[in-house]
Amino acid sequence: MLPICLYNGTVMTGFASMEHCAVLLEEGKVSDVFSQRRFSQKHFAPEVRLIDVQGAFIAPGFIDTHIHGFGGYGTEDASPDSIVEMSRLLVDYGVTAFNPTIYPDDDAQMLNTVRQAAAAIGKESGARIMGLHLEGPFLSPSRLGVQKPETLKPVDLAFMEALWQAAAGHIVNMTVAPEIKGMRELALYCIKKGIIPQAGHTDANYENMVEGMQAGILHATHLFNAMSKLDHRNPNAVGAILIHPEMSCEIIADGCHVHPDLFKLLQKDKPLDKIVLVTDGLKPTEQKEGPFFANGEEVVFHDGVFHRKQDEVIAGSALTMIRGIKNLVSFGFSLEDAVKTASFNPAQVMGYRHKGSIIPGRDADITVFDREFRVLLVIAGGLIKKNLY
Repeated sequence: MLPICLYNGTVMTGFASMEHCAVLLEEGKVSDVFSQRRFSQKHFAPEVRLIDVQGAFIAPGFIDTHIHGFGGYGTEDASPDSIVEMSRLLVDYGVTAFNPTIYPDDDAQMLNTVRQAAAAIGKESGARIMGLHLEGPFLSPSRLGVQKPETLKPVDLAFMEALWQAAAGHIVNMTVAPEIKGMRELALYCIKKGIIPQAGHTDANYENMVEGMQAGILHATHLFNAMSKLDHRNPNAVGAILIHPEMSCEIIADGCHVHPDLFKLLQKDKPLDKIVLVTDGLKPTEQKEGPFFANGEEVVFHDGVFHRKQDEVIAGSALTMIRGIKNLVSFGFSLEDAVKTASFNPAQVMGYRHKGSIIPGRDADITVFDREFRVLLVIAGGLIKKNLY
């Protein structure tokens, strides 16, 4: 693995932006960050690859903690090869790490899907698989979205243990409904195993949410979507997430799942480091030709999102992380803050200590993009995965 030095760029460290800077990567890690003046004074060994990024932004690689599929490949394929293909394709859009997200299904099929997805870990050719996100099956039938009602079930710790075993311990986060009976025991199980429990597909009232927080449910799945709405007499799930600064939340910034003006409220109400950009992307995202399918059902794309063909219910997002960052900027976020929601924040919430920032000792996961939000260069684990220079 040869050393790489990126220079003549604006480095977005995760904490601050620094113009006219350079980044040295060695042995898969960030080795140094320094000014252009210091760069010009350095004498690099012949083996160091020098790349002039020509004034572009040098950002931490994007981390998508909620994504079902991409480019015609998805977790529902129950195939390690499909997850590996997602890994390969995602780097073109600046993603260097992701959590493949599993739909609920009947017990045998869900266990198999989890087993197959976990088998892809370590075989990646592009973005690294950090672990699995289970979106269910312990969800509210009143807040299905496009989840299939027959795949949901009451809390079952024995089945949860079976899922953990099928994943060989590679479950990172899990969407749950805090109001379901037995949820406290499930949340405590998750905390013990190092799984981040997050509230979503929930009909919880405010008290349910507070009780969930007390049990360690301190993150939320796609804020505003598939959860009980804010009411002046009962803040419900949305209100609890907005009221309590300790709660972090995912947000889908496609301008369709959440009205753009609500991002202004989010900026005023939530600490920045509690906002995590996700795509919740479906299998046909960026797929070039149809027909398109997601979770076994045909979907059609219009008005910026995928809709289930049979009833026009919104089935999910076609967002990419780089487009989400661009949208956040158009919604009023600074570029620095938008990038933070896609890199530093998910790393902090998920406990990925060596990712999400550009400081010495962190993983050499880098995304370089220009002012038109074109991804020009991607480095994952110190290896160049995309290079348009």
